[in-house]
Amino acid sequence: MTVKQLCEACGFVPAFPLPDPDKEVSCGFCGDLLSWAMGRAGEGCAWCTVMGSVNAVAVASLADAAVLVLCHDAALMADAAARAQQQGINILLTGLPEFEAAVCIAKQLGL
Repeated sequence: MTVKQLCEACGFVPAFPLPDPDKEVSCGFCGDLLSWAMGRAGEGCAWCTVMGSVNAVAVASLADAAVLVLCHDAALMADAAARAQQQGINILLTGLPEFEAAVCIAKQLGL
């Protein structure tokens, strides 16, 4: 499933035009501790978090996450949005809690 398909299926909203809408999503990951995510968020994951900082964008890039899903209507910092666009990191927004966003992702992936 692509990031664009996941966005549409779960009702997520792109934070800005998706730089790589066709990137494949292969799994999900939930976590707000950046050091934990750095070592555990898998390649191609949809990472559900409330961390909308430039550091979260850096971790998403290091992990080669397919998409960063900001949950609970968490704010995306302006510098993080600019860095994500520069680095081609997809970011989606939702009012859902991480658990509910992850459940939707898991259902769409058939997990």
